[in-house]
Amino acid sequence: MRNGAPKCSVSSTQLELKSESKTKPYPAEVSRTIMELARVGTLCTLTQEGWPLGTGVRFAVDPEHGTPLFCFNSTNTNIPSSLHVQFEQFGLRTPQCTIQGTLTKPPDPKRLVSVWRKRFGEEVDQDFIYIIAVDRVLQLEDIQEDGVWVTSSDYKNAQPDSLRDFAHNLVTEINTNNMEDITRFCNVYVDLDFLVSEAKIIWVDRLGFDMRLASPQKGLFDVRIPFPREVTDEKGAKSTFNCMSQLAWEVERNFHQPDFTKVKQLKPVKSCFL
Repeated sequence: MRNGAPKCSVSSTQLELKSESKTKPYPAEVSRTIMELARVGTLCTLTQEGWPLGTGVRFAVDPEHGTPLFCFNSTNTNIPSSLHVQFEQFGLRTPQCTIQGTLTKPPDPKRLVSVWRKRFGEEVDQDFIYIIAVDRVLQLEDIQEDGVWVTSSDYKNAQPDSLRDFAHNLVTEINTNNMEDITRFCNVYVDLDFLVSEAKIIWVDRLGFDMRLASPQKGLFDVRIPFPREVTDEKGAKSTFNCMSQLAWEVERNFHQPDFTKVKQLKPVKSCFL
């Protein structure tokens, strides 16, 4: 699609998703993670005249199925609606998801009042609680990239990433204190035919981390480096990073022969930010 609209596909991504399942989270999991990390989004409904109207809203998320919930005074229910949510990652990437469904009253508003209280520290009237009953979700890795449709069942059954609550601090720590290791990762774990002038980690999750590479001759690229095995907590993520750093140091100095397959897939990036 032209004019900046996201291109949405299901069938064309199925084989790719299967091959990536062990090295990066599924789109459904990414969507659940975005919803857990963000607190504001754009709720779009139709006016009586039929025009789409988007407004900024705060939202909480039902941890059981990822259902977004809101608190406002409205008499309108059973309205086709969408909620657009995005989460900026250090100004380098903005993954996002758009939930399509029906704005309606929940069957158990009393339970959801506690969900709202936990996220915002506020007491609210259960009569003001609304939800979007999820029909499907559009997930995009970044602005102006192709989107992937996620079914309602896949979204509800997915779990948000286990590293989400401390990923930001971990990435900040690594980018600040381990620049030499990051550059070495590019040389050791990625199959490159050019020199990298600068590199940063964009984000980390339970299966690995994403990096932004810069080359004066070639431009900017994103690359995914998987962990040797899944990690489940901050301690495991730090330990795995340290082990990978040590191995990369040994391989670089020919103390250790590489017994892994180098990453070959690089994603060109149009952004000018690093």
